[in-house]
Amino acid sequence: MTRVRVWAPQANQVELECGGSRMPMDRQGEGWWSLQTSRLVHGSDYAFRVDGNGPFPDPRSAWQAQGVHGPSRWLDHSRFVWNDAAWQAPPLAAAVIQEIHVGTFTPEGSFDGVIDRLGHLAELGITHLELMPVAAFPGARGWGYDGVDLYAPHHAYGGPDGLKRLVDACHRRGIAVLLDVVYNHLGPDGNYLAQFGPYFTDRYHTPWGDAVNLDGADSDSVRRFFIDNSLMWLRDYHIDGLRIDAVHAIVDTSATHFLEQLAGEVQRLGRQLGRHLVVIAENDRNDPRVAWPVEAGGYGLDAQWNEDFHHALHTALTGESDGYYMDFRGLADLARVLTRGLANDGRYSPFRRRRHGRPAADQPGRRFVGCLQNHDQIGNRATGDRSSHLLSPGLLKVGAALVLTSPFVPLLFQGEEWGATSPFLYFTDHGDPELGRAVSEGRRREFAAFGWAPEQIPDPQAATTFDRSRLDWSEHRRPPHAAILQWHRQLIALRRRHPAFADDRLEAIRVRFDEPRRWLRMQRPGLVVACNLGPQARQLECPEAAGWRVLLGSEPGILHEGDRLQLPGESVAILGEPPAA
Repeated sequence: MTRVRVWAPQANQVELECGGSRMPMDRQGEGWWSLQTSRLVHGSDYAFRVDGNGPFPDPRSAWQAQGVHGPSRWLDHSRFVWNDAAWQAPPLAAAVIQEIHVGTFTPEGSFDGVIDRLGHLAELGITHLELMPVAAFPGARGWGYDGVDLYAPHHAYGGPDGLKRLVDACHRRGIAVLLDVVYNHLGPDGNYLAQFGPYFTDRYHTPWGDAVNLDGADSDSVRRFFIDNSLMWLRDYHIDGLRIDAVHAIVDTSATHFLEQLAGEVQRLGRQLGRHLVVIAENDRNDPRVAWPVEAGGYGLDAQWNEDFHHALHTALTGESDGYYMDFRGLADLARVLTRGLANDGRYSPFRRRRHGRPAADQPGRRFVGCLQNHDQIGNRATGDRSSHLLSPGLLKVGAALVLTSPFVPLLFQGEEWGATSPFLYFTDHGDPELGRAVSEGRRREFAAFGWAPEQIPDPQAATTFDRSRLDWSEHRRPPHAAILQWHRQLIALRRRHPAFADDRLEAIRVRFDEPRRWLRMQRPGLVVACNLGPQARQLECPEAAGWRVLLGSEPGILHEGDRLQLPGESVAILGEPPAA
């Protein structure tokens, strides 16, 4: 017999629909309905009717084989045979993360397709693979941030078993898996949660739709819905950690914030399973408290994405100053982030026209994830420009060096390691023509305000927009991509073996720079990273590196003698005592 349950606190009648029959369910306490039946076995399709309306998929459906508008399919997690019993994830402090979008990472666009490329990631030195959201979303293609069946891996990627095969294969390769989850909103297309109960509230608003009800009437079960979802990914799919999207849009006035509760339950699950589990936040508030310990007044998460590092580095390399980049002042703010954790740490933000952030200089670098590129910073550009479209190969190497020698946990976006030329565009596949048209028109309006002609904005609904975003796996063997890939491999290998990178104290870092002459020098205990961002060769004095040698150089022609360093234009050298063999 199978016991099936569903939460519908305001319903007068709930029925299970399975095998052509409807079976009334029994009302339980706290708004739950329950039924035991022999008709529901692994692979059975089923749905619910609420007060005669429906059929609707199970809010906790683990398998949506026919997409978000189809019936749910019963899944027995115990049927999958795992091969990772001895697996233990590397600590986040020692991580090198690669973020990928499953649908565009390979020509297959599937979990199994990713498996075929794990050898490349292992050879590169990636320790953690971060998946953009895989919870079921409308259509076959999309970014995944409009997911609606949060418990069901996307059917077009390979469904539940496909994700399990990928995680199992990653662990065999020594790679941990992080998953991006979205708890601040759900997409509109295929979202049936409101048919069951008060999952949403109009007391708060998000930029993407209705806010989740985490602190109003009946919110205990709503909180449970999202926290159980987190625990499911970690327990049933052996995921090693979660990245929580846009936590600044999660509104909760409870004494124990949802994030604190989530982090605590993940930590308890980790102790129960004997595994290292982590939770990372995306936090637009620049508030380091999300990663403070609970006893210090924080939420107890492990780290957060450091957008200030990205913005400062991007501005220093490209000179862009539009939009939120207006807050960042070239090399000065890059130095500020490297030594203080954040640039907007309570100072005035011209972009926001108010003070923004909170000081973070007392935090260790491991509480921040830093990058030159990620899905947002590429995909939210009108034509999906990567850094490889904006920078020379020399400056790409400088950017890579600063990411991979920074005190922060480094993250690369798919293909960044070879300077991929494919854009990463915003794409959708809404079956509702009106919604699809609204998304396309909204995208054009958004970028027209920045001076782009509407006809230049790729249509998110067009299949060609998705196809253009696929990686070209043949180009990393060709120049100049092969040299960029080799540079990333060398940087990651140095980060792994040199003892300097074990010290992530921000107060131990010194940065000197000259904006007009376009050079920057970062000193870490036992290491110096010297960058020439200008086109002309430059001689720098490096008294702190006297007696050391060049461990890595991005270009030929780097000369180091005594305390003087000669750098070709747009190049970087890393100096230090060689690590012990």
